[in-house]
Amino acid sequence: MKNYISKFLTFTFILFYSISLSNAQVLKKSEPEQAGMNGERLELLDNFIQKYIDEEKVPGGVFIIARKGNIVYNKSFGSRDEKNETYKLNDIFRIASMTKAVTTVAIMQMYEHGKLGLDEPVQKYIPTFKDQQVLDSFNETDSTYTTVKANRPVTIRHLLTHTSGISYGGFNPGKIQIVYNKFRLNEVGLSHETWSTEEMADRIAKTPLAFQPGEKYMYGLNMDVLGRVIEVISGVGLDEYFSQNIFEPLGMEDSYFYLPENKYSRLVPVYTQTKDGFKLAEQQSETGGINYPKTKDLTNFAGGGGLSSTALDYAKFIQTLLNNGKYNGYQLLGRNTIELISSDQMIELNKKGTGFSKSPGVTYGLGFSLLTDEAKGRSSKSPGTYEWGGYFNTKFFIDPQEELVFVGMTQIVPFYHNDFWNKMYAIIYGAIDD
Repeated sequence: MKNYISKFLTFTFILFYSISLSNAQVLKKSEPEQAGMNGERLELLDNFIQKYIDEEKVPGGVFIIARKGNIVYNKSFGSRDEKNETYKLNDIFRIASMTKAVTTVAIMQMYEHGKLGLDEPVQKYIPTFKDQQVLDSFNETDSTYTTVKANRPVTIRHLLTHTSGISYGGFNPGKIQIVYNKFRLNEVGLSHETWSTEEMADRIAKTPLAFQPGEKYMYGLNMDVLGRVIEVISGVGLDEYFSQNIFEPLGMEDSYFYLPENKYSRLVPVYTQTKDGFKLAEQQSETGGINYPKTKDLTNFAGGGGLSSTALDYAKFIQTLLNNGKYNGYQLLGRNTIELISSDQMIELNKKGTGFSKSPGVTYGLGFSLLTDEAKGRSSKSPGTYEWGGYFNTKFFIDPQEELVFVGMTQIVPFYHNDFWNKMYAIIYGAIDD
C-alpha cells in the first residue's frame, strides 16, 4: 500500500510539473486589451517613433512589447539603407552588450548544475589569471607604469558584477586606455579576426587590473572572460554552448555570433549620427569592421558583445526569464536562480559611493542593471525591473511586477537622443489599463 501511494504521489508530481512547464507563457500575438493594455494609447507609439525618424534623430528599427505572454506591439519603422528599403520584423541587428545577459544565463546554468561557484577564483578555470597585477603608478610622459600584486583573486561574481578591475579601454580615455592599447585589448569586445576566445581571455588576464578586485564597479571585458570559462567547463565553443542550451530550446532561430551566409541580407546596416542628422556608417570591408557578423571561420566568441539577433528572438529570451525560467516546455533556469540574478549585488559598494550608481535604487544584479524599491518614482518602471542595452542602440527591459517585457532594436552609433527611449517607456506604461 505504501509503495502504491508513493508511486501515485510521484506520478502526480510529474504530471503537475509537466503541466506547469507546458503552460509556461509562450509569446503569442493578441489584442492589447487581452493583456490589460489600451490599444489606442499604444498606437501613440506610431506617431512618436515616426516623429523621431522625420527629425533624423533615429533611422528606424523594430520594437516589441509583450505583457502576460501576449505580444501587444510588434512593428517596424523607417528605412534601413539609402535605397529606402524598409526595416522588416525579421531583420537581424548587432545586439552588442545585450549579449551579456545570454552569457550570464549560461554561467548561471553551470552554477545550478554545480559546475562552478560564484565566489570561486577565475584562475581555477583560466590559469593565466593567477598572480594578477593591479595598475599603480603611471608616467604620462612616456606611458610607462608600475603595478602591485592583486590582494585577492578575481572571482566569477566579480566578473558578473563588473567589479573585477577589468575595464573597457576605449571607454576610459587616459592611462587605462593607453595601457589597454599596449595589450591590444581595444581591438576586442565584438570580434577578432585572429584571436580565439582563449587567446582573448589570456590577453585580458595579462593586462593590469584598473583597481583591486571587488573595490568598485567599472564596466569592462568581464563577460568575455566568462565566455571562456563556459568553454572550459563545457568543452565546446561558446557559440555551440549557446546554440545547444539556449537558442535551440527557446526557438531562437536567428541568433548567432557569425551569421550563416543565407542570412547576410537580413543584417541591417549601421548608421552614424552627424550634426545634420544621420548617415550610413562607412563599411571597412565586406566582413571587417562593423560587418563582423558576416565573417566566417572565426573562433573569437565575445561573451560581452558578439551576438546578433532579431527583436523576436530576444523577446523569447527575456520572456523566459519573466516566466521564472520556463518557455515552451523547456526549463532554462530555476526560479530561485533568476531571483539571485535580479537581486542587488551592490549594497555595500553603493553605500561607499563606488557602486553602479549614486542614484538611490538604481543598482546592479548579476549581469543586469536593476531598479529597487528606493528607485520608485524615478520612472514608470516598477521596482524589480532589470534591463540593459547594446552599443549600437538596442534596449530591453523585464518588469516582473507588470509582467511586461520590451525589446527595441535600432542601429545607430553614436546616439545623442536618449529621451527617445525614456519617452517611449512613458507611453508604454501609460497604456497599461488594468
